[in-house]
Parts: sequence; structure tokens; C-alpha cells
Amino acid sequence: MAARALAMGDPLGALNRVALRDDAPALALRGIAMAQLGDLARARALLRRAGRAFGAHDAVARARCAVAEAEVALASRDLASRDLASRDLASRDLASRDLGRPAAALGAARALLEARGDAVNAAHARHLEARRLLLVGRVDDAERAAAGLDPAALPPASRTAHELVVAGIAIRRLHTRAARAALDRAARAARQARIPALTAEVESAHRVLSAPAARLIARGEERLLRLDDVAALLASDALVVDACRHVVRDRDQVVPLATRPVLFALARALGEAWPGDVPRDALVARAFGSRYVDESHRARLRVEMGRLRRMLGGLAQVGATRRGFALAPRRACEVVVLARPVEDEHAAVLALLADGESWSSSALALALGTSQRSAQRALESLAAAGRVHWFGRGRARRWTIPSVPGFTTTLLLPDPGSFGA
Repeated sequence: MAARALAMGDPLGALNRVALRDDAPALALRGIAMAQLGDLARARALLRRAGRAFGAHDAVARARCAVAEAEVALASRDLASRDLASRDLASRDLASRDLGRPAAALGAARALLEARGDAVNAAHARHLEARRLLLVGRVDDAERAAAGLDPAALPPASRTAHELVVAGIAIRRLHTRAARAALDRAARAARQARIPALTAEVESAHRVLSAPAARLIARGEERLLRLDDVAALLASDALVVDACRHVVRDRDQVVPLATRPVLFALARALGEAWPGDVPRDALVARAFGSRYVDESHRARLRVEMGRLRRMLGGLAQVGATRRGFALAPRRACEVVVLARPVEDEHAAVLALLADGESWSSSALALALGTSQRSAQRALESLAAAGRVHWFGRGRARRWTIPSVPGFTTTLLLPDPGSFGA
């Protein structure tokens, strides 16, 4: 009965049945219930006790506990990143641990479950592996892990979470049609699961596709774009100065400038002014942050423009005019700038993290041309606002943009009878 209550999203009902028991199945069910209630530190402790209590004689049950603990570890990392401003030490400690150890335990548990014929829980473990890979920015690896799953073999709750991961992969790659199809499948599975939290998560993910994803700047005008519009723009004949990823691209070629912030600032200024030119003094102020222009600034501008000309040689010409410089695309029919919907003081940090990869603070400092401490302060401010996530600790700490869409954590062991009770 307790397991059925958990499967229906009723953790309090489950606790009413097992709260006073300390046998291994009850500990496992209490751990899952506490996770559903949001007490992740307590949930993890209970699941570890359950794994030890099952002992070597019940390897399958121990593996199921390992799967549940790995899911709690993922949820802990996500929750503590969002709640960094509260400085909750227990949550921060859980989140700061590298996800490598839970990943290794999860892989071993999945292999054992597959060998013992527990296909449903093994599939759930594989789904968690895919979700972890996407959380840390390894989109290709996440796609391979998700492709090894047969969604039809999953119960409705786990199938919903799986389709959300598939949608997240598609959104990262701007495959909006595939993302919508995955979200439609997730909505059907959520209705079958009859768990309100799952339905709400799918609806939230749907809103990601209809919300403004970027801002288009072209010929002196601006307008907001949805994700569909961004995908269409990148597939068009335009030369795009992409301030979300710090690249300049057309349909055939991409020139990354994430580690060259001065060059990107110049490229963006030229893109915003196209088809006109930009005065030299305005370029100096934009790229070097100087309000007073002297001959040394003009000399440096000529050097940087020469570098930009070489970098963009296959995409556009950077030509000098009487008062400044102008951009002339080689193949594209027009030049546009793609910017974040809202830009603030930490826009450059967010732009670098938008590539979906995990970054160290030292790498971000190098790319931004600033000190590591300045980069760390910016990251801490963004984390306090819930705009970036982190995992690992010390020199191994890495920073990412929160995954899109948000991934629900079902925190269920898919087999309701796994632990009795």
C-alpha cells in the first residue's frame, strides 16, 4: 500500500503506513517519500540505510536503492543551485559533490538490474544516466543514452520524465518540431500517470517553446523571437552575429569568438549598424570601454580590426570607410544580431554558458578577459538568482545554464512492489 501511495504521488499516505518501521523495505519507501516531500538530505540518508540493511543477500533491492539515491543526488544538485542564496549548508554540501560517484554507482546498479531481468528499473536507471549527462552539458552522450531506451517499457511516470529529457535535447539543438512531439508524448504519459506534479512540469516545458528566447536586432529595429523563430533565422540566408553564443555564422560556416571578447564586441557593433558603418570613436568606446580616445586607442583599433578581418574572412569583409568601419557579407543577403531577450551586467557570462557546456571559473575569466575572482563574483550572483547551476567542488567545480526544459524528478522506484509494504 505504501508503494502504491508513492506511485500516485501521495508521500504522506505512504509515511502513514511505514513511518514507525525500520526494516529495509520500509526504510527505502520512507526515503522515497522524504524525497518527494523535498527533504533530500534525509531521503539520501534513509536510502543508504536501506541499501545496507538489505545486505548482500538481496542485490536487486540494493541496486534499486542505488538508483533511487542517484536520482536524489541529481535533485539535490539542482535544488541547491537554485537555493544558493539561502546558504543552506546541507543542501550546498549535497550539490557540491561531483556527480561522478553517483554516476558510477548508477551504472553498476543498471548493469545488475539488467542481468537479473528487472527491465523496468534498469530502464529507469538508463533514463537517469541520460538526464545527468544533459545536466552537465554532454548533449551528444545524453542523446546516445536516451536512444538506448524503449519508452514503451517504462511506466507512465518514468515515460513522462524520459520524454522531457528527449525534449530538452531537442531544444538545445533548436529542433523545435522534435521537441514539441516529445512534449506531446510527455503530456499523454503524464495524464496516464495521474500525478499533478508531472502534468505541471510538462505544461511548464511547453511554455518554454512559446516564451521569448532571443532578441533580433536588424536595421536599427528590435523584436523578440520564439525558439521556432531562432531556428528559422539560423537556417536562413542571413549572416548572424550571435550574442547568445558569441559566434558569427551563416548557413555554411561558424566562427567562434567566445574567447575573443574584443573582437566579438566589434563584430556586434558592425552587425547592429549594418548596412551602415560605425565611427572609430564609437568602436573604441564599445570594445575598449574608453570614453577618451587618443592615438594609442586608434592604433589598437586598427590592430583588432585586422584580426577581425582575418577571422571573418570566409563570411564577410570588414572594410574601412571615411569615418569608421563597415561589414559586408560575402554570401548572406543581410546581417542581423541575435541577442538575449534581456541583457544585464552579467550578460557576457550568460552568453558563454549558453553553449550548453560546463565551464570552470578560470576558463570563463580567460574568455572574458577579466580576473578569476571577478568571474567568480559574477557566477555567485547569477547562482543566487537561480540563473546558473554548478556541480563539483574546489578546482573541479563547473558552471552551466539551467537545463531547458526543467526536468521533473519522479523520485519513484518504478516497480510498486519492489520493497513490499
